[in-house]
Amino acid sequence: MLESSAKHKCNSWAVSMSLSPLTTHALNTAQGIPAARLPVSVHRLDNEEWKEMAEGVTNSDGRCPGLLTSQTFIPGIYKIKFATDKYWQSLEIASFYPYIEVVFNISDASQKYHIALLLNPFSYTTYRGS
Repeated sequence: MLESSAKHKCNSWAVSMSLSPLTTHALNTAQGIPAARLPVSVHRLDNEEWKEMAEGVTNSDGRCPGLLTSQTFIPGIYKIKFATDKYWQSLEIASFYPYIEVVFNISDASQKYHIALLLNPFSYTTYRGS
């Protein structure tokens, strides 16, 4: 079970992007720009309950460095939740999806994982990048 003290702020720079085993990059394809200031949270499935492990917002490049440390990144099922409603509202643009949850399986915690998100107000695409 995770304690609240185990949470990390992904925009705290406590862990550099190159050292974090989990990174993300969000791009606003409607405007051709990074999705800056997009709220992000990372959760791990623990005993059939989602436990929040990290939260923050994307930087000006649409990235959220330092999501997790190698100590907190263990095999299991994870999700990244992107609060797209808050993002689009900040741009005064109506959207269809209030949030996007990308659920993925980590079988080898020694690898690096990069979750890319391409979004516009009415669709999105995600993939595992490098």
